[in-house]
Amino acid sequence: MALLLRFVLLCGVADFTRGLSITTPEQMIEKAKGETAYLPCKFTLSPEDQGPLDIEWLLSPADNQKVDQVIILYSGDKIYDDYYQDLKGRVHFTSNDLKSGDASINVTNLQLSDIGTYQCKVKKAPGVGNKKIQLTVLVKPSGTRCYVDGSEEIGNDFKLKCEPKEGSLPLRYEWQKLSNSQKLPTSWLPEMTSPVISVKNATAEYSGTYSCTVRNRVGSDQCLLRLDVVPPSNRAGTIAGAVIGTLLALVLIALIVFCCHKKRREEKYEKEVHHDIREDVPPPKSRTSTARSYIGSNHSSLGSMSPSNMEGYSKTQYNQVPSEDLERAPQSPTLPPAKFKYTYETDGTTVV
Repeated sequence: MALLLRFVLLCGVADFTRGLSITTPEQMIEKAKGETAYLPCKFTLSPEDQGPLDIEWLLSPADNQKVDQVIILYSGDKIYDDYYQDLKGRVHFTSNDLKSGDASINVTNLQLSDIGTYQCKVKKAPGVGNKKIQLTVLVKPSGTRCYVDGSEEIGNDFKLKCEPKEGSLPLRYEWQKLSNSQKLPTSWLPEMTSPVISVKNATAEYSGTYSCTVRNRVGSDQCLLRLDVVPPSNRAGTIAGAVIGTLLALVLIALIVFCCHKKRREEKYEKEVHHDIREDVPPPKSRTSTARSYIGSNHSSLGSMSPSNMEGYSKTQYNQVPSEDLERAPQSPTLPPAKFKYTYETDGTTVV
């Protein structure tokens, strides 16, 4: 008992000599992503606290592997708020006069990386004080989508689904029917607070507009769904129509391919025939050269003949020259007249 009393007295003396105290209690704060968090830190001084005032805020990240980071500092009547890059430009003192006893700060545009334990430390020698605040950043439900998973036909089974794009857990769901008869089927009641409603043996009475609201501790979001339960479609007719349409498409494609192939074959055949004709027909001879060659051959024949048979040969052979070729043979104005050389023997003498 004496030891306990002595301990209490020592603590009281220590508190009295320390003087400075932070009046804000330790607490936990929850805020939504993108919002501003107000972290309070108010203190009082005693007459004994005569040293310079120093205020320091530190962050112990939720990731235990990271060391404590100084995020803002007041010392020597100056503010330094660029210590921590992740919070640069987003952390500020709320008071313009920190000596008045208010060292509270605002953290703006909260991010998930801001989650952690924040510690306010105030020092004015000989007094020293500190308090901790736990900050949790949550994400509001957003981008919620409602849809039907399955075929909305009478007698079918399908599901109504409600899915937020983002949102911190835990999430709470609430379904409501907004049109027609607002009375929900009894079988749906156990699932009215879940993200999925399983519909069994659907009837036309289920048709209507439904809403799904998603909530968590920092906000809510809602989506709407229009359900139209219709009679079953003629599946046999649909399948038959699909088959017939596919066959017609195949026939059309085959016809197009056949026509294209036939046209190509015809073009190829025409090219081959035209090429064969040109190869088989020799180039036309010059009529002038024909006439000359014919006359030249006669010259050689006449040169070897005697005067005794020369008359008969000239009558017979020159009558065989085609009149058409000779008539049409072009006459060159610069060509000298053709000269004929005849050789024969008379009385043992050769005459030219």
